Amino acid sequence: MCINRFPADTEAELALVRRYVERAGVRCAVGEHWLKGGEGALELADAVLEACREPVEFRYLYPLDMPLRERVELIAKEVYGADGVIWTPEAEAKAKAIEEDERFKDYYTMMVKTHLSLSHDPNLKGVPKGWRLPIRDILVFSGAKFLCPMAGEIKLMPGTSSDPAFRRIDIDPETGQVRGLF
Repeated sequence: MCINRFPADTEAELALVRRYVERAGVRCAVGEHWLKGGEGALELADAVLEACREPVEFRYLYPLDMPLRERVELIAKEVYGADGVIWTPEAEAKAKAIEEDERFKDYYTMMVKTHLSLSHDPNLKGVPKGWRLPIRDILVFSGAKFLCPMAGEIKLMPGTSSDPAFRRIDIDPETGQVRGLF
């Protein structure tokens, strides 16, 4: 895990987060790459290299030949903690057509849902119980070979405000310093 360190973070806060993370058995590094570039990512780079040297017992959650609807059900239950899946009629028809089409036999499944909850609903925090994952559509990305079931209401591209922060960021051509980040 990388702790993104920002100017207002205290040493006590960083130590507290590090302690909790390490107690959970997770490797931890502090990163200031956003401020110091590569120099600020050295601790993180060392942690990644260390992790790469450890033996791994990786296994896929599902076999590639598992039908799409079974994959989605498995992901919903095992990863998100759902009781099951609810398909809209349109999404289920699309899933059936995909399962019957040989072109999609080697496509992987990538779920599309909010990042704000384990569920489809950004208001359900923690580990919600007693819910079903609603699938409303399936996106097909043939170049990447991804089948992407969409859960709940989600925008595919985050919107920006009418005055996004990037408009205030610039580089001073004489000093090379970035202005407007803070």
